Amino acid sequence: MFDHIGLVVDDFDKSVAFYQAALAPLGVAIVTRSSGEVGFGRDRQPQLWIYRGGVRSGRMHLAFTARTEAEVRAFHAAALAAGARDNGAPGLRAHYHPNYYGAFAIDLNGHNIEAVCHSQEA
Repeated sequence: MFDHIGLVVDDFDKSVAFYQAALAPLGVAIVTRSSGEVGFGRDRQPQLWIYRGGVRSGRMHLAFTARTEAEVRAFHAAALAAGARDNGAPGLRAHYHPNYYGAFAIDLNGHNIEAVCHSQEA
């Protein structure tokens, strides 16, 4: 059901250090980093993102796993019809990886929600 989650934090450096220490016993480590975000995960797959405050829309980012690109499109349409605001139409986001197909919406509470499919459809 869940692909990854992201948290916007007020003290970025302190939060990164906290999660680095707390998750190490679970075999979870930093797998990607930029000036405004750090991705934690296993096997080079980030599943927990820590965002510097003010970098992202909303306080939380929650990505749901979709099995197909059609499911991503249906999620986006259904979310908008249910009252969400568009935050990124369905499409390929190759800057994440070549087969990353996702769509984003801001839910009724201001959280950035996403559906993502990682496999290229035929």
